[in-house]
Amino acid sequence: MEQEDRIALFLDYENLALGFRDHLGGTAFDFRPIADALAERGRVVVRRAYADWSYFDEDRRMLTRSHVELIEIPQRMGASRKNAADIKMAVDAVELAFERDYISTFVICTGDSDFTPLVHKLRELNKRVVGVGVEKSTSALLPPACDEFLFYDRLEGVEVPPARSRRTRPAAPLPSQGPQQAVQENESQPAVEEPVRDVEALAALVAQTVAGLQGSSGGEVTASRLKRTLLRKDPTFTESDYGFRTFGELLRHLAEHNVVELAEGPAKGDPEVSLPEHGDRESAFGLLRTVVADVAGEGGAVALSGLKDQLRRARPDFSEKKLGYRSFLQFCKAAATAGAVQLRWNPDADDYLLTPQAP
Repeated sequence: MEQEDRIALFLDYENLALGFRDHLGGTAFDFRPIADALAERGRVVVRRAYADWSYFDEDRRMLTRSHVELIEIPQRMGASRKNAADIKMAVDAVELAFERDYISTFVICTGDSDFTPLVHKLRELNKRVVGVGVEKSTSALLPPACDEFLFYDRLEGVEVPPARSRRTRPAAPLPSQGPQQAVQENESQPAVEEPVRDVEALAALVAQTVAGLQGSSGGEVTASRLKRTLLRKDPTFTESDYGFRTFGELLRHLAEHNVVELAEGPAKGDPEVSLPEHGDRESAFGLLRTVVADVAGEGGAVALSGLKDQLRRARPDFSEKKLGYRSFLQFCKAAATAGAVQLRWNPDADDYLLTPQAP
């Protein structure tokens, strides 16, 4: 039987709930989307929430129904209630890390950067740390410290109301239309939606990551290993932001567009991911040779600076990162190794110069 991750969940409830209400139109906080997201990651064996519960009467009942242990941090005159809750939560988490070896993952639900030292300590103790916070109220320092960070407002099942601030004033009526017609046309316009993240940039990131893994280890790159590496680069990464339901669906999309190749991996459902050895790379090297020959003319040479723009004029979708190269210079060096061009440093020009090689 496959060993499941054992998860301990700690909620800085005031930070999470008030952050959600303040930034998302006063909507009531719902614990269920967090529970569902964690159920996909392992077995939750500890659930604790910290707050002065006299301020959260309805929430207390909702959490109790979800089997969350409520840790009372009463407000006292002259005392800092916030610091008391933070310290209690941090002490409990570290204590649990030492006492319960079988707990492999700690989920810290907060957007407060004060918990960053706790995250570092838990990772130092070989625990995986997942953060959960409201996007607009989460400190920029916290997500990079975690192994994975989930924005609560992006979780499946969270209903985010349309932001009022995004509405624009009714447009002034044109001379040919009356005020009432202008108002009706403005009301019929669809609400502004969140922009979908750039899949082209994602393709470049995936190709670059696969190339890096292949170069550093020389072994096979599985989908699960690739996903873990992407999360190390960006703990907030999730394929759903790009319109894909699963990571496998994302990889199949990239394979269809010849960004990666998929093969049967060591385990079912965990394919091996590699970069195309031929095809697009050879085509890109040929494009480079052609552009260099056209720009240089007979017996001439082309400076590296500005050459990428020339390639994009010939092929607007060109990107060396989609081919697995970290920079345009690295791509040109690979093309030189393949015999497409000759590349040399010219101290007088203070730049690399390229000349075409015969095909």
